[in-house]
Amino acid sequence: HVQLVESGGGSVQAGGSLRLSCAASGYTYSSICMGWFRQAPGKEREGVAAIFTDGGDTYYADSVKGRFTISQDNAKNTIYLQMNTLRPEDTAMYYCAYKYGYTQYTLSSSEYDYWGQGTQVTVS
Repeated sequence: HVQLVESGGGSVQAGGSLRLSCAASGYTYSSICMGWFRQAPGKEREGVAAIFTDGGDTYYADSVKGRFTISQDNAKNTIYLQMNTLRPEDTAMYYCAYKYGYTQYTLSSSEYDYWGQGTQVTVS
């Protein structure tokens, strides 16, 4: 059973930075896609960034390109989301997600099999 634990959320002023972490366990760490999603109150969950762990290919939503960076540490089975130049509209609950195998829909929440509990990011 895959377990995902996010950390690193918090409150920050506009223009500031945060780094989210997602530690994964309970699986064979190869050929998977991991993603970051967010959901603001009253809005649908949206894909923010994704990474294929065996090749390192990354994908970003247009709204965060140039500001957010997804990365991985294979030795720690952990992915990160470095968020810079944060805006109030980035305020949301951020979730880490796991999908075994390949998908071309890397930012579609329906593609993912396991989810973390979420970590709140508030930008004022």
